[in-house]
Amino acid sequence: MAVIKLRVNGKNISREVSDNTLLSDFLRDQLTLTGTHVGCDTSQCGACVVHLNGNSVKSCTTLVADCEGSEITTIEGLTKNGKLHPMQEAFKKHHGLQCGFCTPGMVMSAIDLLQKNKNPSEKEIRDWLEGNICRCTGYQGIVAAVKETASKV
Repeated sequence: MAVIKLRVNGKNISREVSDNTLLSDFLRDQLTLTGTHVGCDTSQCGACVVHLNGNSVKSCTTLVADCEGSEITTIEGLTKNGKLHPMQEAFKKHHGLQCGFCTPGMVMSAIDLLQKNKNPSEKEIRDWLEGNICRCTGYQGIVAAVKETASKV
């Protein structure tokens, strides 16, 4: 057991955790931030993507102990004063979600893409999101949402 200190969605957090606690479990079970979904536990589906110091990571294979002193942003941390992030608005507008299970990870990954590439092509968007699996949408609405958001930010 170790005490870790980090910032989650702008709040300072200090908790005692086991050395083998996964970031996804910590967020969901200890902080009750259930927007981070776990679909595979093997880092293949991308439903668990969060931002660690501004970069997207798959939280189901990240140890929370390795996040000491870091800044974590989850899907819950995107909303400001009750207003959705532009990417969330675009997903809604372009029907980039159906069941919603993959959506938090898709949104977090897409935001990271636009932080790194302000004007990605459709191929670059699809390549970037390759590690995120959606079984409902066919990806057309997701790609449209990312393209629209890129034109606004």
